Amino acid sequence: MGKSINMGIRDMRWYTYCISAQQQSFNKECKAGMGTLWFNGSIYTMVKENDQVEAVFTEKGVIVDTGSLDHLKNEHAGNISREIDLKGQTMLPGLVDSHLHLVGHGERLLRLDLSLMDSRESIMKSLREKCLKTPAGKWIVAEGWNENEWPRPELILRDELDAISADHPIVLKRICRHALVVNSRALLEADIKEDIKEPSGGVICRYPDGRLNGLFKESQAQNLILDSLSGIDQEYIENALTEAIEDAYKLGLTGGHTEDLHYYNGFMPTYQAFKSVIEDREMAFRANLLVHHEAFEEMLAAGGGYQKGTRYIKFDSMKIFTDGSLGGRTALLSEPYVDQKNTNGVAIFTERELQEWVKKARAAGMPIAVHAIGDLAFEYVLNAIEALPPKKGQRDRLIHAQIVRPELLERAAKLPVIFDIQPGFVPSDFPWVEEKVPADLLESSYAWRTYLNLGIICAGGSDAPIEPLNPILGIHAAVTRMKINSEDRTVYGLSERLSVFEAFALYTKGSAAAIGQEKRRGVINKGYDADFTVFNLDVFAVAPDDLLKAEAVMTVIDDKIMYDKN
Repeated sequence: MGKSINMGIRDMRWYTYCISAQQQSFNKECKAGMGTLWFNGSIYTMVKENDQVEAVFTEKGVIVDTGSLDHLKNEHAGNISREIDLKGQTMLPGLVDSHLHLVGHGERLLRLDLSLMDSRESIMKSLREKCLKTPAGKWIVAEGWNENEWPRPELILRDELDAISADHPIVLKRICRHALVVNSRALLEADIKEDIKEPSGGVICRYPDGRLNGLFKESQAQNLILDSLSGIDQEYIENALTEAIEDAYKLGLTGGHTEDLHYYNGFMPTYQAFKSVIEDREMAFRANLLVHHEAFEEMLAAGGGYQKGTRYIKFDSMKIFTDGSLGGRTALLSEPYVDQKNTNGVAIFTERELQEWVKKARAAGMPIAVHAIGDLAFEYVLNAIEALPPKKGQRDRLIHAQIVRPELLERAAKLPVIFDIQPGFVPSDFPWVEEKVPADLLESSYAWRTYLNLGIICAGGSDAPIEPLNPILGIHAAVTRMKINSEDRTVYGLSERLSVFEAFALYTKGSAAAIGQEKRRGVINKGYDADFTVFNLDVFAVAPDDLLKAEAVMTVIDDKIMYDKN
């Protein structure tokens, strides 16, 4: 079978991305109307818990029939051109990440990754080594620092970075991507003066003596730096996308709801990169593009609209940010932070400004997808949806939905909304989040079980590159609410754990519902898209911790095998 190729950047082998002769032959046969029989595995439909079928017949990218192997062989004998023996492995509907930044994930794979470095000293050492290997004047961009994982959570600031290099502009992005820190050379390259005024919705931090300390929070402030980065061209974006999609295949992901259109030279270059990689190079991947509010007008001018696009690429909801992150204390809470009483976070927009953006989305017939981590930000979004509901049949999306008061949940349960949650935030955020967020607000927060019990549809994502892209890690977190590879065996929120079926449903049925495709994707059933994820073991028959041993061995998109480890 065709294997996914790990395409390097330097030799640009993505130009010759290929599939095996067998798959090429199959693609030709598909055009002639021939089909595929999938059998000899544990095939879970996800229609309901423990529901299995013995075999599946697909044709032209669609599931035509399911049932016993003998029945399908007899019923479709004249149309079976390919038989896939699953060899006892486990097949599910294709897993989809409901919230990620695909280009950003590719960047993380290409850049210096700080996320696994557990101290400021290890980061400083890596930066020194990187500077020695990098020509003077070239930007050094590193991803993923998280001071909450260090023995001493003292930030690396401008003066420390200056001591490493005055010849390289250095940018360190925090793991949440809501904060970054730079050295003096980066400030010079970005033409930022000491007396710069703080933009609305952004934070520019200073030393006690009034000097800039290099820390910028939220996009309105961060873009003052990021807009000066060199090397963000079409080739760069396509390289990052190629790396990201290759990685997604290996993790069993058949699609993702991704938000990238504002950050890489604007809407059109990024959209063209998606089309070049996914459509022109035949790297099939179901990409639903959330449209950042600042890319919205460009999307409309280009003739885009909700659920318009190409075979694999569709425009989705308008993406709006209402607050920041808990780690950076910019998530908007209704009470002050426990460890910093002089702030309750940052409101990216006033309520009036937020509703103006919602009006624009409604005028274009689009739902909204709103980043809301703090409970006050969440309240602002509910107010907007109640005042300006989506058109009938559409659902708005509340992304993250972490800190939520009980009365807000009751209001949300009455609205056409989906909670786009990131289960991996539980092992990442605890226990340090307990030191920042008031205890009364945490009582009903990260409450996945409560959300489902209230009848709120939930979709599951990673927020990669903020968290690892691997969906198994998110599923394990939803089921156990425990850290992995740690001496800390605490269960953070015992009553909020999900069953294995419910956890996988976040990444199948939940992700399909988030884009209004629940009648076409998310389960293995007649008339649904032929997207499958095959694992090496039966994920419904192992102990929760053994889920971490699950490994994707085949990824199928539109009836095409895009990755085959066997």
